[in-house]
Amino acid sequence: MADHSSDIVIVGAGVLGLCVAVELAGRGRDVCVIDPGGANASSVAAGMIAPAFESLTAEGDPDRAALFRDAAALWPDTARRLGIALDTTPAIWRGAEAPAVAARLRALGFDVQQDADRVEAPGDVRVDPAEALAAMIARLPRPVLSARALDGRATDRGWSLTTTAGPVTARQLILATGAAAALPGLPPGIAALIDTIEPIAGQIGRALHPPGPGGVRRGPDGYVVAARDHWLIGATMVAGSRDPTPDPDQSRRLEAVAERLLDRPLDGPVAWTGGIRGSTADGLPLAGPAGVPGLHLALAPRRNGWLLGPLVGRMVADGIEGRPHGAHTAALDPLRFSRPAG
Repeated sequence: MADHSSDIVIVGAGVLGLCVAVELAGRGRDVCVIDPGGANASSVAAGMIAPAFESLTAEGDPDRAALFRDAAALWPDTARRLGIALDTTPAIWRGAEAPAVAARLRALGFDVQQDADRVEAPGDVRVDPAEALAAMIARLPRPVLSARALDGRATDRGWSLTTTAGPVTARQLILATGAAAALPGLPPGIAALIDTIEPIAGQIGRALHPPGPGGVRRGPDGYVVAARDHWLIGATMVAGSRDPTPDPDQSRRLEAVAERLLDRPLDGPVAWTGGIRGSTADGLPLAGPAGVPGLHLALAPRRNGWLLGPLVGRMVADGIEGRPHGAHTAALDPLRFSRPAG
C-alpha cells in the first residue's frame, strides 16, 4: 500500500481546503489533500466574490464590510498566480430599494453607482467554480488522495488518520470538511466545536442560454448569473437541513425571480442541484489554529467560501508557521466563541 504520509494533511477539497493547500504549497510546504471526490458546496455554487452585495446581509456591520473588502482584494493576484479567470463584469442589484441599497453600501465604504432601480458594484466579480477548483488542484505538489477520512487521532509525532485508502500520518492536520460531522477520535472540545456548525441546504439552477456578456444580477429575493453558455439561478438557504433535494415550489419561485432580473423569459428547462453549506453562529468561518498542537481548521464560510478563500488560506498558513496575526485573525479565530466577553 502506498505511503501517504506528509508534513501537512488537509481533509477536504472545497475552496477553503484548496486555498489553504495552494498557499502552503507556494511557501514550499509538503501538502497532501484528502477528499472522496464528487460535488461539494464549493462546486455547487455561483462562484461570486461579492464584498459589496454580501455586506448587505451583515446588517451594516463596518468591520464585516472591511473584512469582505480586504478578502476580495486578494483575488486579482490569486487569480493571476493560479491561472484562474476572473469575470470582472460589475455585478448589478435590481429592485425598488435601489436608492437605500446604494446609500447603505456607500456608508460602508463601497464605490457603487445607482441609476433608478439599479445599483452597480464594480468590485463584485466572480469565478467559474469548476475551473477554479481544477486550477488549484493542478498547482498541488501531489494529486488529491481520493479517499474518505474515517477518523483522526493525535499521536506523539502529530496526527494519524484512518482513510478508505489506508493510514495517513502528518505533523499538521487541517480540517476543511464543510458541514460534515466531526471525525471520530478528535479531542472532545474540538469535536464539540465542529458539531456546533449548522448545516444549510440550498439549491441552484442551471439553464442554457446563447453565449453573451457575463455578469451577476441580484435582487432582494434571488440572483441570476450569466456563466458562459448557461444561466445560474439561485438560491435557497434552509437552515438546519442536510437534505439537498431541490424544492419544486422554490424552483418555480426562483425561475420567476430570474426572469424579472433578466427582463426576459428563460429559454428552456432549468436543471436544479442541491448542496449543503456550513455556518457558525456569526456567519464567519473557523480559520486558524484550533488550540490543540498541530490541528487547524478551515470550516463553515456560510455563503462566502469563494470570497473568503484566499484570506482563509493565508490565515491558516500563517497560523501553521507561527507568523504574526493579521488584521482579521480574531474575527475568524476558531476559538472566538469560547473567549471571555469584553
